[in-house]
Amino acid sequence: MRERYSPLISLKKGHWFKLICGASFQHLPTVRNLTLAYTLAGADCIDVAADPAAITSAGQALQIASGLQSWAKSQGFGYQTVPWIMVSINDGEDPHFRKAEFDPTVCPTDCWRPCEKVCPAEAIVFSEDRDTITSGNSGVIDELCYGCGRCLSVCPKQLIQARSYVSTPTSIASLVLQTGVDAIEIHTKVGRESDFQRLWKSIKPWINQLKLIAISCPDGEGLVEYLQSLYEIISPLPCALIWQTDGKPMSGDIGAGSTMAAIALSQKVLNAKLPGYVQLAGGTNNFTVAKLVAKGLLASENNKQGNSAKNFNTYIPENRFVSGVAYGSYARVLLSPILEKLEKMHKSQLQAIEFAYGTTSFHAKELTNDSQLTKLEVLPELLWEAVNLANSLVSQIKKSDLSQMRN
Repeated sequence: MRERYSPLISLKKGHWFKLICGASFQHLPTVRNLTLAYTLAGADCIDVAADPAAITSAGQALQIASGLQSWAKSQGFGYQTVPWIMVSINDGEDPHFRKAEFDPTVCPTDCWRPCEKVCPAEAIVFSEDRDTITSGNSGVIDELCYGCGRCLSVCPKQLIQARSYVSTPTSIASLVLQTGVDAIEIHTKVGRESDFQRLWKSIKPWINQLKLIAISCPDGEGLVEYLQSLYEIISPLPCALIWQTDGKPMSGDIGAGSTMAAIALSQKVLNAKLPGYVQLAGGTNNFTVAKLVAKGLLASENNKQGNSAKNFNTYIPENRFVSGVAYGSYARVLLSPILEKLEKMHKSQLQAIEFAYGTTSFHAKELTNDSQLTKLEVLPELLWEAVNLANSLVSQIKKSDLSQMRN
């Protein structure tokens, strides 16, 4: 009997696509719209901040996508099933779990503001009038910042700092039980075995309610031995396991070369023959799949995964190929022109409301709160334009005959 399609099948067949909204990214309209577009394009997993509001926004988008699936399929997009919702947590300091902050009132009035120019999320803003800058109209928009850190090094006066945070074990139960997430990803690094173990103790009681555990780790001396020790801590597992090779975090939008670190790290982890699936992240972009194919690291019709990958009842196989790719910075930037257009339309609508009713009237506030122009599905033309862009990325890993890409 043919098994119903699920994200797990994508993982086993080597066609897994994960969208990373960002472990620190909490701009809810963007989380919702990214989730909707990439779900309709065929994403298998949506990775969001461990924040109930972000999880709810992603969940709302999945409900909308379910109602649009027939139309998406008729247009040739890759929607197959509802993707899993994943949340990311960390066992110690990690660049994904931080926010930039600074006091804009102490910035020199003649500064050329490189921080504003370098920010890929447009999370740094300044008042047009340099003489009226306050912390209320200038600085970092907290919910937009996802911690890339590019602003930290370019500030001429080094006034920008990073505010880091670490996941607490007590938050795990509420995340799993109250929000019903499908997967948890643990960000760690070599040398933090005791910190990982502490966090794992809080996850273990709820492991049977999860469909997937992912462990994200950058390269470092003793990496393979460290990952082997983590596997011993978490074994046995009743669900799938992914090793996320975090090459060059939050850099996929910089250029083609940023993907090479993740590819090299995936080869290293594959050669270690650890039980579980290997998935790239950190610097992934439009060149990643082509480079994986060129190196023979993706399974194709002529180059199948081993027998364990064909057995859909096997949770922890040993694979010889990369099973999937996760996209963060690049996936967000790819859709930014569409989302910026939506944002401008929303702002224009709010300005029209304020002009017509004033800023303090009850009716104006009611209309503002009921505004639907933050939702991509309200404007079908923009929605399908966004899905088409998302599909240009998702379809790369979803192609059944990847050998064609070599030509």
